[in-house]
Amino acid sequence: MSLITRLPAIGAAFAAAVLLAGCAATATLPVVGEVGVRTGSDAEQATKPRPSPSTVATTTSPSSLTDLQNQFTQIVQQATPSVVELQTPGQGEGSGVVFDGRGDIVTNAHVVEGFSTVTVRSSAGTQHQAQLLGSDAAQDVAVVRTDATPDLRPATFADSAQLKVGDIVLAIGSPYGLQTTVTEGVVSALDRSQQSDDREPGTRRTPGSPGTGETPGSTSNSGATTLDGLVQTSAPINPGNSGGALLDLQGHVVGIPTLAAQGADGLGFAIASSRVVSTANRLLQGR
Repeated sequence: MSLITRLPAIGAAFAAAVLLAGCAATATLPVVGEVGVRTGSDAEQATKPRPSPSTVATTTSPSSLTDLQNQFTQIVQQATPSVVELQTPGQGEGSGVVFDGRGDIVTNAHVVEGFSTVTVRSSAGTQHQAQLLGSDAAQDVAVVRTDATPDLRPATFADSAQLKVGDIVLAIGSPYGLQTTVTEGVVSALDRSQQSDDREPGTRRTPGSPGTGETPGSTSNSGATTLDGLVQTSAPINPGNSGGALLDLQGHVVGIPTLAAQGADGLGFAIASSRVVSTANRLLQGR
């Protein structure tokens, strides 16, 4: 079985169980102290007075760190109205990104697989019913449409060709049903190809199966599907993040999360924004 798996839509009961387990599983990490004997200049350095606790407590952060923190805050405030939670019948949950001012929302095809309608929950808490307009399982991109309302702000999609390894990125989505959760990381690699095991719960169909079409950018092999051109990121992504936003420091969407490694933190993959945009536009044109 592949170590890389789709991020499945999660059920409400499972999300509640995860939260309860997290509360019950609190652990204390051991503290490791210094060992050895200092000599010479090291010993002299060790005898020098240390800052008093009050001095340490009042030391301000470097302006560069403060500026970066403020930038993160502004990005989240700007992008939050553009990222929604999607609920499918049976309380499956995923994420989506507002694509335009007509109420069109992009997400992963595997999030809405098998459903013609979904419930959209905005960051303001308002619920809307949405209809599936089109889905490309091979690219793992789908578009749903709801009524255009002020609480659904269209996102700005960046040219993912401008991404560089090491760029800081933020992921926003609804992992485990926790809406508008923000995590941070970097672009770890570009143009990755990864195979997902479609036998995992909540994953999408392979190209060529009923209701899907073979399109460039995806191949199938023994029940698994390979996506290429992926953005690899260290930003933690979890079940429920599928279809959400991966943002650059301008608050622009550079990808939507789709895959995560089993049992490994900081190893996730997103569909590049340029591919999301081209696929969504094609679906909106009925192709």
